[in-house]
Amino acid sequence: MLYKISLEHILFLDIETVPEQENYNNLDATKQELWEHKSQYQRKDDFTAEEFYERAGIWAEFGKIICISVGYFNFKGEHRTFRVTTFQGEESTLLKEFKNLLETHFGSAKHLLCGHNAKEFDFPYIARRMIIHGIELPYKLNLFGKKPWEIPHLDTMELWKFGDYKHYTSLKLMANVLGIPSPKEDIDGSMVREVYYNEKDIDRICNYCELDVITTAQVFLRLRNDELLDESEIKRI
Repeated sequence: MLYKISLEHILFLDIETVPEQENYNNLDATKQELWEHKSQYQRKDDFTAEEFYERAGIWAEFGKIICISVGYFNFKGEHRTFRVTTFQGEESTLLKEFKNLLETHFGSAKHLLCGHNAKEFDFPYIARRMIIHGIELPYKLNLFGKKPWEIPHLDTMELWKFGDYKHYTSLKLMANVLGIPSPKEDIDGSMVREVYYNEKDIDRICNYCELDVITTAQVFLRLRNDELLDESEIKRI
């Protein structure tokens, strides 16, 4: 089935998120109480709600998106390129810009969205934050009433599961076992909050996010047994 999908019809994406507020004390009393209840199962008695707040970025109700990186294939005869770009800035603005991309260039029935663990994280997170900001969901993210086979989403982690629903494999591990060269990342996901709030280096985070998009595309190529991208085919725009 993967072989029948035109690579030009897929938009690869990744998001980076952080806690919506820099510190727990910036939350009002109601939000602090709600965070305490929301995080109780995860933190148990090992951390206080305040100590655990640095991880709030993984929940759309308490976090925010600081960048969305996307990548897509372009073919001219035998020559292919993989173009990568990033939406960053104020969250509502970058969400509107991303929505505009979906509706103007990836909005038809043939188009698909693809990410790694995106069905569990990226896709629902983007949709929830759009709703929070009062942004009408684009067709590609509005799943209400759709049958499973009508949902235009691909997930490289799900493809690797082969039906094993208890199996989790990180993008980094998949790339390693599939023989994909590791990108030269200078940060990892656990460092994004610190780099954003303390170092205020959004460009560093965007670079990391773009590298994950490139790696996701490489993993997808390997799952199809296609030739991997080389550096000359990757264009940052």
